[in-house]
Amino acid sequence: MQGNLKLQSGLEFIGESFGADKSISGELVFATGMVGYPEALTDPSFKGQILVMTYPLIGNYGVPDRKFWESDKIQVSGLIVSNYIDTPSHFASKSTLAKWLKQERIPALEIKDTRMIAKHLAEKGSSLGKLAFDTIERGFEDPNLRNLVSEVSVKKPKIVGKGKKTVVLIDCGTKRNIIRELESRGVKILIVPWDMDFKKIKIKYHGVVVSNGPGDPKMAGATISTVKNLLKKKQPILGICLGNQILALSAGGDTYKLKFGHRSQNQPCLLLGTRKCFLTTQNHGFAVGKIPQGFRAWFVNANDGTNEGIIHKTLPFMSVQFHPESSPGPMDTAWVFDEFIRKIG
Repeated sequence: MQGNLKLQSGLEFIGESFGADKSISGELVFATGMVGYPEALTDPSFKGQILVMTYPLIGNYGVPDRKFWESDKIQVSGLIVSNYIDTPSHFASKSTLAKWLKQERIPALEIKDTRMIAKHLAEKGSSLGKLAFDTIERGFEDPNLRNLVSEVSVKKPKIVGKGKKTVVLIDCGTKRNIIRELESRGVKILIVPWDMDFKKIKIKYHGVVVSNGPGDPKMAGATISTVKNLLKKKQPILGICLGNQILALSAGGDTYKLKFGHRSQNQPCLLLGTRKCFLTTQNHGFAVGKIPQGFRAWFVNANDGTNEGIIHKTLPFMSVQFHPESSPGPMDTAWVFDEFIRKIG
């Protein structure tokens, strides 16, 4: 069956369907990673978005067991690829990508010129888009006007791992590998909802991690208020991706929407004050603009000079815009977790 991709700018594309024949609307974004589509599709940071994969071969290694996913389900609203491969070859494959998409009711189109779509988005900026499989005229929906964090966060607290030290993970749409990385470092993790009242936490904790997540950080007002109060306690805080933006907002900084965002596994980040440059995995459409008082820039993007992390000059507060847990992507910055664990003692 054929489907139609229409951009708010007026561009239209016809493609072959290999997912669910379900009409949807969302924000059209592109990612340039060569591998890792199961991790990308299940990353809650993609909530509300139609993802265009620029790498031309998608589906060639199938879908792994759900224990390797970054959440319990596919999070993207729709998928666009150049060439879909329906004959996967990989020892860990449990399903074809098409079967998985249909099971989860996610539409997907094979459109040959994904390069043109990505180039258009890079030049004009991220666009609202819609996928249609009928002639019914539907409007464009901007997912950033919704509180997407509330849609992907856990609903009640849960504990993972064992250890003498406890870390609270504020779940704004966390990737599972953040939990795996913390657990591998011998700490107990208390995962709490994005709007958790910390006065209700009865166990002693030694640090807080604010996770990644989707959408405009300013929509997560409850999390911003929580972190603002946590700063007064002077306990170690680590923000990741959306957590970087939330930490900045909580401390008096500001954020803004990027033209087309960073979504790839090869974003170069400079560690300020050194000659070191790290390759990083990223997935975000917003960034820190104004660095709050008492903080300094920790990392900057070597491509466009945007902020990639902040760190307090004297207190144990730090955050990164990239994903130190990778999955997929290079593991160059896993040491950020070690730095956080060192600060909690």
